[in-house]
Amino acid sequence: MSAGVIGLTLTTAGIMLPRPAFAQTIKIGFSQATLQSPFYVELTAGAEAAAKAGGDDIVSLDANGDVTKQNNDLQDLITRGVDVLIVNPVNPDAVAPSLEAAKAAGIPVITVDRDVRGGATSYVGRNNEKMGALVGEAAVAYFKEKGANNVKIIEIQGDPGGTVMAARRDGFDKVAEAAGIKIVRGPYAEYIRANAVTAMQDLLQANPDLNAVYAHNDDMAVGALQVLKENGRTDVVVFGVDGLSEAVKIMTDSDQYIATALNDPRYLGDVTIQTARRIAAGEKVPSFVDAGTTVVTKENASKFPTTGLFAEYRPDVFK
Repeated sequence: MSAGVIGLTLTTAGIMLPRPAFAQTIKIGFSQATLQSPFYVELTAGAEAAAKAGGDDIVSLDANGDVTKQNNDLQDLITRGVDVLIVNPVNPDAVAPSLEAAKAAGIPVITVDRDVRGGATSYVGRNNEKMGALVGEAAVAYFKEKGANNVKIIEIQGDPGGTVMAARRDGFDKVAEAAGIKIVRGPYAEYIRANAVTAMQDLLQANPDLNAVYAHNDDMAVGALQVLKENGRTDVVVFGVDGLSEAVKIMTDSDQYIATALNDPRYLGDVTIQTARRIAAGEKVPSFVDAGTTVVTKENASKFPTTGLFAEYRPDVFK
C-alpha cells in the first residue's frame, strides 16, 4: 500500500498528531485476549476510537481467554485480508502457528500489552518492571520518611506464569528488598478485586504484623484496602499499579493509598493504531514501542485527569 502525504488525526487524548495519509483506508484486525477485564475493554475502546478518528476500518474479536478461540479468530482475520494484525495473546506460545500464517500471508503483526517470543513486527506496551520499580521506590521513600524499621509488605500477585506479573513482581521486590523491606508473596488473585478481597482476609489473619500491601494492579489493591478498613487496620498502607481512577481519587482523599504507576489503556490502544498506520505505510518502527508510565502519589495526583476508568497519561510517543 502506498503512503501519501502527512495528514492529521485526532487521538483519544484530543490532540492532533501527524499520521501517514493513505491512498485508501487500512483494514486492521484486532484479536483481544479477553473483554472480562476493564483494562482490556478500555484498551479495545481506545484502539477502535483511534481507528475511527483516522478513517480506518477495524475488526475486533474477543478470545474470551480461550487460546483455541483466539487462534480461530486470528485465522478468521487473516482470511478477511486485513492489512495489519494486532494481537493481545492469551498465551504467547499458543498463537505461534497463527503468527506464522499471518507471515505467510504477508500481514504484519503487532502485539499489544503482552508480547510473544517471535513473529511480531512490533510490541506496543509499557515497561512493567519499571512500573513495579517506581512503586517500589515510592514505598521505600514512604517508610524512610516515617523512620520505620522491620517493614513487612504483603504482595498480592496477578496471574501465575504471566510475564506482566513477573515484571511487576521483580521490579518492586528488587527495590524494596534492597532497602531491607521484607516481602511476603501472597496468592495469585488473577487481577480480580473479589479474589483479592478473599485473599486479603486470609493474609491479614496470618500476618497481623504487616505494614503494607502491594498488589500487581489497583483493582486488587482497592480490594485489599476494603478488607483493611473493615478490620480497622488504618495503620496498613497500600500500593498498586495501573492508575485506576478510583485508586487515584482514594489517594487524594486519604493517606492510606500511597502510590500507583500509570498505565492508561485507552492511550495504549491509540498508540497501537498509530503504530499500525506507520507499518502499513512502510515506515520502520521500533521493535518495542513504549507508551510510557510515571508514578502517582498524593503530591502529584491532581495532574492526571480521572474522568475515565483509568487516569490519563499520554506522552508523545512518536516525536
